[in-house]
Amino acid sequence: MKHFSTEEWVDFVNHLVTTGQKEEMQKHLATDCKRCKETVSLWQKVRKTAALEASYQPSTDTVRLAKAAFAVSGLAQTRKESPSLIEVLFDSFLQPAVAGARSVVIGTRQMLYRADPYQIDIQIEPKPGGNRIVITGQLLDLSNPGVIGSDIQVTMSNHRGNSVVVAANQFGEFSGEIENSGDLELSIPGHGEKPIVISLRNALGNLPGGKP
Repeated sequence: MKHFSTEEWVDFVNHLVTTGQKEEMQKHLATDCKRCKETVSLWQKVRKTAALEASYQPSTDTVRLAKAAFAVSGLAQTRKESPSLIEVLFDSFLQPAVAGARSVVIGTRQMLYRADPYQIDIQIEPKPGGNRIVITGQLLDLSNPGVIGSDIQVTMSNHRGNSVVVAANQFGEFSGEIENSGDLELSIPGHGEKPIVISLRNALGNLPGGKP
């Protein structure tokens, strides 16, 4: 008994065979060939499902949830692949204390950041007799070698509504005084639309005393 191949039965289901071949295949099915009947039945189901899928319309809620899921996934991937805007080059609080001097209270913190187009050198020290700190820094514009970031407005602020705005001098230096609230931020205008924001959270630990 001659059996037909799967490809031939697919063409048979999709009405792509010649009239003569169709008659031969129908005669074969009439012999109750179990294997070929199962093959035809399978591909008839596939064809029917494909036809129904073309006319299927998901509900509005389902579409909304799917779009939201893809949006979140894309945002997470973008964040993962995007390089950090601000790079910490040095932080004195992250350096191990000198042997034999671990109990000494260090009241000054020094940090060096790279935040295109600037390199930002910052020093934070407590002001005697209170919970205020003095932030001193210098800006260097790395996109223009030899050019110092002068006349740039530097904003020191916290999440309690306190802010201090100072301008860098001709040498790119700036200095300001503000309460050590634990949630300080330093904001500098960038070359793009968004400013460069550096978090100075827990700048000197719990004053007075400096680094815990």
